[in-house]
Amino acid sequence: MNLRIFIIFVKKLSFWKLINYLKVLFSYFISIVINVVWRSGFPFSMSVEPNNTCNLKCPECPVGLGVLKRKKGSINEELYHEIIDQSAKYLLNLFLYFQGEPFLNKNIFRLIEYADRKKIFVTTSTNGHFLSTDNCLKILNSGIDKLIISLDGTTQDSYSKYRINGNIDVVLEGIRNLVSIRKEKKSLKPYIELQFLVLKTNEHQIHEVKRLAKSLKVDKLSFKSAQIYDFENDNQFIPENPKYSRYKKSNEKWILKNKIKNRCWRLWNSVVITWDGNILPCCFDKDAEYSFGNIRDSDVKSICKNDSFKMFANKLLTIRKEIDICKNCSE
Repeated sequence: MNLRIFIIFVKKLSFWKLINYLKVLFSYFISIVINVVWRSGFPFSMSVEPNNTCNLKCPECPVGLGVLKRKKGSINEELYHEIIDQSAKYLLNLFLYFQGEPFLNKNIFRLIEYADRKKIFVTTSTNGHFLSTDNCLKILNSGIDKLIISLDGTTQDSYSKYRINGNIDVVLEGIRNLVSIRKEKKSLKPYIELQFLVLKTNEHQIHEVKRLAKSLKVDKLSFKSAQIYDFENDNQFIPENPKYSRYKKSNEKWILKNKIKNRCWRLWNSVVITWDGNILPCCFDKDAEYSFGNIRDSDVKSICKNDSFKMFANKLLTIRKEIDICKNCSE
């Protein structure tokens, strides 16, 4: 772990967060061993969706494609405060993103500030088109701990094959703005991670992006494998290098590389909450088809242990391959 991120993270730890982590971990392993659903503790990782709109048209994103079945909107601050107030004692991580571009939420900096005041480690992810000098100052002042910036190419040609309507020069200028202002303010935060989604259209630029990340002076460069919806028939975006692919060829068709096991650590340790309050099992439930309940009707802890959760978790522990959102999962 990078020393910068370690220092930031440790400052927000507490005795109760550590105890809760152990409870969740213990209950997960017991559930696997006895094959009975038992969830102790509170999910220590949470994704909250600021909004589900975006400025780009990425071809493997339901928002970009315009096929997301859910209503579009942004989270109400009162609802957000309620979620954070119920969870702050236990949360190790808060991810302020799910679907959409978080910086399109006009209140994003206030959302970050509120969680930061509650001593929660806050991360958000952006396509990098909103990192003006003014916004970079607001980012630093918000107290955000980690910012992930997507950069899926080193030239406009390769970048725009996936990030449709995107401008790589705007993204690069934004990254330089943020790095420069952080240095000027002598701030540890935010930890800046450059994320490169490896695709057939850009895998030839892996060495180039390594050099670029070094010149930009970001804290980390990570390579992410792409989730492809119609992966069985795809040949446009799945990379040829198997190291960066979730899929492999079998009888002229693509199949998921990893075997789907009847277990999922993510279901025990985390939860996803949509902008309108639905609590979901994970980030693969993009259309909120498996909602366990809504925060407006009950509290987070109760919903995360209710009958809907138990029914879903029981199916996962026995016949996970029949759950459609699990069929394309790298977990």
